[in-house]
Amino acid sequence: MLDEVLRYLRPMAGDVAVDCTLGYAGHAQAILERVQPGGRLIGLDVDPLELPRTEARLRAAGYSADTFVARHGNFADLPEVLAAEGVAAVDLVVVDLGVSSMQVDNPSRGFSYKEPGPLDMRMNPSQGEPAWQLVARLSEDALASVLTTNADEPHARLIASMLKQEPITTTHALERLVRTGLNRALPDLAKADVKMSVRRAFQALRIAVNAELSALDALLRSLPQCLAPGGRVVVLTFHSGEDRRVKKAFQAGYRAGVYSGMAREVVRSARVETFADRRAAAAKLRWAVRAPVP
Repeated sequence: MLDEVLRYLRPMAGDVAVDCTLGYAGHAQAILERVQPGGRLIGLDVDPLELPRTEARLRAAGYSADTFVARHGNFADLPEVLAAEGVAAVDLVVVDLGVSSMQVDNPSRGFSYKEPGPLDMRMNPSQGEPAWQLVARLSEDALASVLTTNADEPHARLIASMLKQEPITTTHALERLVRTGLNRALPDLAKADVKMSVRRAFQALRIAVNAELSALDALLRSLPQCLAPGGRVVVLTFHSGEDRRVKKAFQAGYRAGVYSGMAREVVRSARVETFADRRAAAAKLRWAVRAPVP
């Protein structure tokens, strides 16, 4: 949704921007092109493996340290990051939630079942517990709650019971367990619905492993103090739980006079991109504008 992000972010020469989820830097590079001359971008990413590669790519594209700064960290700590950079507030913030294509395409990271790999799912492999340990540690009730809260999984209780039947340490083992278990327990369930439940199981565990919803809550609370008057924020979500949080935060801020404008309806990707990219089909964009300080 690059075109939509740029449309609602409206980058201009001299703006100071933050990309809270740098990833491959598709959004960041397009913003950097538009905030020159005089602008700069701070790129955040919690993934220590991909961040150096992305930084090198942008340096090779001609963006020096005066224009672009890469910082390893969680966007929940955005106020501290800005303080460390000596920036009181920024003009633009973009947040693209979920998992990046580089992470999905690396089997050793355990985000996808397309290729066999360890059931890890940590965006920062040096912190926290991998997904297989989380599944082993949580009770059946807790796993059912994770599946419901993080993925709206209709068969959460059934899948949670499956997950506790035997140790699961690989992506293929998780996919096979959920797929065959649902086919056995619910023989009339459509193949497409079974596949969606598998995807939701992976999504739910990834969100839990990386504490993504609590990090999003922290970011939404701190956004007003991080945005300059008239500053704009765009958030891309891929799950109803994420979208609800963003919607409610922007609505509450608008009612309180913190935001002077916000998306009245969710913005979806254009039809061409939706057909070309399955991930884009799930994306929901919301934006808001920081009100002038009285």
